[in-house]
Amino acid sequence: MSVSDPVRRVAIAGNPNCGKSTLFNALTGLRQKVGNYPGVTVERKEGSFHGSHGEPMTLVDLPGSYSLQVRSPDEAVARDVLLGRLPGEPRPDIVVAVVDACNLERNLYLVAQMLELGLPVVVVLNMVDMAEKAGIRIDPAVLEARLGVPVLPMVAVAGKGLVELRQAVSRNPLSVPRAQAPLPEALRREVAQLAARLDSRAAEAEALLLLALHGENGDEPGRYNPKILGAVREAQERLRLQGLDPVSAPVDARYAWIQEICDAAVKRPEQPDAGWSDRLDSFLTHPLWGWLAFLGTLGLMFFCIFWVAQKPMDWIDAGFGALGDWLSGRVPEGDFRSLLVDGVVAGVGGVVIFLPQILILYFFLGLLEDSGYMARAAFLMDRLMSRVGLHGKSFIPLLSSFACAIPGIMATRTIESRKDRLVTMLVAPLMSCSARLPVYSLMIAVLLPAAAVWQKVGLMVSMYVLGVLAAFTMAWLFKKTLLRSETPMLLLEMPPYRWPAPRSIALRMLERAGIFLRRAGTVILALSVLLWALATYPKPKNPEATPAEAIAQSFAGRMGHAMEPLIRPLGYDWKIGIGLVGSFAAREVFVGTMKIVYNLEEEDDDAPLRDTMREEKREDGSLVYTPLVCIGLMVFYVLAMQCVSTLAIVYRESNGWRWPLFQLAYMTALAYTAALVVYQGGRLLGFQ
Repeated sequence: MSVSDPVRRVAIAGNPNCGKSTLFNALTGLRQKVGNYPGVTVERKEGSFHGSHGEPMTLVDLPGSYSLQVRSPDEAVARDVLLGRLPGEPRPDIVVAVVDACNLERNLYLVAQMLELGLPVVVVLNMVDMAEKAGIRIDPAVLEARLGVPVLPMVAVAGKGLVELRQAVSRNPLSVPRAQAPLPEALRREVAQLAARLDSRAAEAEALLLLALHGENGDEPGRYNPKILGAVREAQERLRLQGLDPVSAPVDARYAWIQEICDAAVKRPEQPDAGWSDRLDSFLTHPLWGWLAFLGTLGLMFFCIFWVAQKPMDWIDAGFGALGDWLSGRVPEGDFRSLLVDGVVAGVGGVVIFLPQILILYFFLGLLEDSGYMARAAFLMDRLMSRVGLHGKSFIPLLSSFACAIPGIMATRTIESRKDRLVTMLVAPLMSCSARLPVYSLMIAVLLPAAAVWQKVGLMVSMYVLGVLAAFTMAWLFKKTLLRSETPMLLLEMPPYRWPAPRSIALRMLERAGIFLRRAGTVILALSVLLWALATYPKPKNPEATPAEAIAQSFAGRMGHAMEPLIRPLGYDWKIGIGLVGSFAAREVFVGTMKIVYNLEEEDDDAPLRDTMREEKREDGSLVYTPLVCIGLMVFYVLAMQCVSTLAIVYRESNGWRWPLFQLAYMTALAYTAALVVYQGGRLLGFQ
């Protein structure tokens, strides 16, 4: 611990799917925050917990890595934090290395590299219960003696082993590892000479990483001066002259050491039995039954989103209605009351009402991920993804985009090919995110007020299907034109099935609910106030003007009328135009915008928004929200960008404005064309 930072910093590191996040949630509970690392868009999770003596500690969950010899931005961040090379991020005081007991040999490779860093290390042998069920017996004492660091058996999902872990990270003083993989003598000499040139607290470990560079591979050429890189090339050449490959030599040495350790500490069954996991895989990855199970899971999810969420949505709606009535009875009539009731309460309440649907969506995504099913879904989708030039790894970012395109785009960093990563980023926003749920729900309620639940669910699912088809079509087009490249092979680890941890899923839901509510209380609140002001001012000169005349003369009304010629071919009027403009900041703002617009216009403020919109008429007396308009509007929101935050993330991930501006242009053109075809094509066929 440094003098300036008396709180001990503990980093959790390990391979993907080893249970790091479960352990992080078990230790920190609600005392955690999510953001980005300084200067990069890699998600950073930090929390606080107490040691065995009640002392406060900071816990940092590093991105999952298979090795410190990085292949992706996520792995680069994990490496730089451990080396103390990431600006603005202190080097940890101790590393908790989480390993999967069922895949010990592979997981120990990263541990072997951590032992070379000169940092105190505690190895957590996670999921020992699953290893025992598979007939794998691991002797922690032998493992501890061979590695030279504490080894703690644990079942993180059940909280077993947490007390011992708190004790291990609370020890004073912390001791550095006593064992390392033995390297060839020639390699050790070159490492020592190169380390002397480096200004690093882990100079030898960093020198090893530099010697394993593949020519232009990695980001090191931009991080080190030419003299260092020249010394690296000279050392690599000397090693090759001695018959040593600078890339494979340390890898071979580490794996040979790991094999010796596992031979001494691990006993496996002579004839492994094909257990329930293999039998379940034969069903869930089957060309027919696997697809039926996958589609059934998605159908159940959407049914719950539409049906189970309805009651709590009604409660929230009633709560905001009661709040508006309470304010109306206590605040004198005037602009201030209108601001509170028609601006703040109507605008924010019109968005917060959809919180139950968003929570259900995140519940299902957490369930699929924690159970290990997400990887099976990616494997199942690989054949379909390969038809459009991508592979199953692109499916996971796309599926994540159902919740929000931002983490979905950030998840593309696991894709090795830059072109495939760009294609996935360009099409990820076409997957219907949770911000579109309020728009779909509102328009379906307007279109099908008395329909059965299965009909509403069917229409909702059709919007998601449209987004998926559009994403696959555009990915195929981009792979054939702008970003032409070979279809990559899928190399994907199948994590073991495990019971999802209710606590972990609940914490994830609370975390995302907090993000959504903070957004509602900041961005959406500010936009609601701005939209109220635009819809209220300037006041009509005629004091007897009707509400409809007043809003038509406002700034918002003028904006809507100005863009009406552009959107009239889609069947939209100027009021819908106001909603389209307002929702560019965030799609869900469309609902709050329409509530503000119609609450200001209607004398009966208690009328539900869907009823008001259903009865809205044009100047000629015809209905505005005909079936074609409702469907066309949903199709527009399926395909349009309408999210400035997503554009900002694409800008950061692609290092420039070229691709986000292209993305905005193609998605807007696609949305407009599709909505035009729906409305004008439907009219030609005789529909309304």
